[in-house]
Amino acid sequence: MTTEKNHSTFDLASFLANAGLGRRIVEIKEKENFFTQGDPADAIYYLQRGRAKLTVVSQQGKEATITLISAGEFVGEAALAAVAGKRLSTATAINACTALKISREEMIRVMHQEHEFSDLFLKFLLNRSMRTQADLVDQLFNSSEKRLARILLLMAEFGKPGEPETSIPPITQETLAEMIGTTRSRVSFFMNRFRALGFISYDGRIQVHKSLLNVVLLDQLPEHNAEKPPIGGDF
Repeated sequence: MTTEKNHSTFDLASFLANAGLGRRIVEIKEKENFFTQGDPADAIYYLQRGRAKLTVVSQQGKEATITLISAGEFVGEAALAAVAGKRLSTATAINACTALKISREEMIRVMHQEHEFSDLFLKFLLNRSMRTQADLVDQLFNSSEKRLARILLLMAEFGKPGEPETSIPPITQETLAEMIGTTRSRVSFFMNRFRALGFISYDGRIQVHKSLLNVVLLDQLPEHNAEKPPIGGDF
């Protein structure tokens, strides 16, 4: 009976919004790391506010951005592996972030005891897995221009419930180039082309318009994708 009472009084929204046993609220400044590759994997973060990116560095020192993290998502979930190990990536705030840092032990406890939480976390893991597969397909089969369009739409949260946030967080052309596997000059060229075609606009921050969906869904682009980027004229 006691167990049923505890389960019935669990408040998921309150758990994810507030500090408590085994969890605390942390403020991460822009460009500050949540954790760094090689650190002990001893906690999971639930991003309450802001945007972050996940990067890896090769043994040769080359850095690559592998995914973006939005509010309402977890980061560092690999800490739940059967044997606690080291971080395989670095999580960095793109802008100022607020997150709930949950210890590995508390995360395991609440997953076992609170079905509402474990259902939410399982849904997140499935969505993350589907996103990773989509990213792989994108890299294998789509042009770098189409990959850039997809990244911009994801940052604007097109496809999520509610109205998309058309003004995306600040992000450098170098980071975009890392994510789509091309050069910064190509990204600059594509961004200028998107703006000329009315897919995006720029007034201090990049505004993504719904028409950019046509690039990804309908592959509607003028036939000069192979055109070389001009010298200068960066977006």
